[in-house]
Amino acid sequence: MWNRLLDRLLVDLIRIGQLEVTYPDGTARRYGPGGDLQVSVTMTDPALARRIIMGPDMAVGEAYMNETLVIGDDDLRGFLRLILRNRGAGHTHWAVEANLVLQRWMRHIQQYNPASRARRNVAHHYDLSGQLYDLFLDEDKQYSCAYFITPDDSLEQAQAQKKAHIAGKLLLEPGMRVLDIGCGWGGMALTLARDFGAQVLGVTLSAEQHRVATERAKAEGLDDKVEFRLCDYRDVKENFDRIVSVGMFEHVGTPHYNEYFTHVRDKLTENGIALIHTIGRTSPPGGTSPWIQKYIFPGGYVPAMSEAMAAIEKADLISTDVEVWRMHYAETLRHWYERFMSNIDAARALYDERFCRMWRYYLTASEMTFRYNRQVVFQFQLSRKLDAVPLSRDYLYRDGSHDGHLCAAAE
Repeated sequence: MWNRLLDRLLVDLIRIGQLEVTYPDGTARRYGPGGDLQVSVTMTDPALARRIIMGPDMAVGEAYMNETLVIGDDDLRGFLRLILRNRGAGHTHWAVEANLVLQRWMRHIQQYNPASRARRNVAHHYDLSGQLYDLFLDEDKQYSCAYFITPDDSLEQAQAQKKAHIAGKLLLEPGMRVLDIGCGWGGMALTLARDFGAQVLGVTLSAEQHRVATERAKAEGLDDKVEFRLCDYRDVKENFDRIVSVGMFEHVGTPHYNEYFTHVRDKLTENGIALIHTIGRTSPPGGTSPWIQKYIFPGGYVPAMSEAMAAIEKADLISTDVEVWRMHYAETLRHWYERFMSNIDAARALYDERFCRMWRYYLTASEMTFRYNRQVVFQFQLSRKLDAVPLSRDYLYRDGSHDGHLCAAAE
């Protein structure tokens, strides 16, 4: 019965390219019209068909990790490209839709993130071995979307361009007080202090990130300009001329959106400016992949613009600029994947083969979601006053110190 149900699911889902499936009993079926995107898989677990019908996202991810779904030529990128191209084109099945409905129902429970739970969620991902992140991130350890002006930009160059673009939107002046919410390993905070003369407070819930960021500030002689605290942003009491948050809003959780933006507003000075950089979806509000929720980012969620903007409005913040980055994260993830794969033996030495398969699946599924399934990056520039920023965006491209040639990429 379960094989027949899976057969029907794949008939409905695969309308672009072709997927050849060999079932545990040796039966082989082809799905889709063919073309240049063709992938074969072999199922070795008789229970896998049932698991896919009951929860497609979790079942496929775990089956790849456990090697009970064997992809021909180990073409994971091709397999996920095939699935997500079809999903992005609107092809679906009732089992897939039922799983999405369940995700939406569960999201307020899964994303309830008081400070104690937020710390556990952060530790799950960001307190992994620092050596793991060294295997695929750039030298500055930027673990967020880079900004590619040309396809030939290196990862280091694109990450520097991202930081310059954000600094331009912050309209920094020497001596300004800046709060960096979710400061990671300190790269953004150190850049704003070193290159723009800001006094920066970076906060993180990751003990490993806090340790590394503090050591970096001391090593660069910037510990008089940058302070890193191991604390929740909600516990910060000071006020700031500027607030920046890059790749942290995805961990806030929908029940806390109003609280988050209220804190942003209350911590800004009267003429202050905030820049919130987050992954976003161009579809209506939804849920989080159960596989991502369990293995990668517990408590995480990618917001729709409508959800973020509703909370921004309720916090009485003014949106002075909203920018949408398309495909930049797909390119960032491609670089991360290639670097990770070139260091796969070192990754196996740190963890094990199952972990490496999990990480490959995470990086690849994320890249293909950005390429084919309506995921982007939002940058919200916010203020308390209507005239806190110039009337036009020209200020971003007028000064060579902020990578003036970015103008061509923004048009």
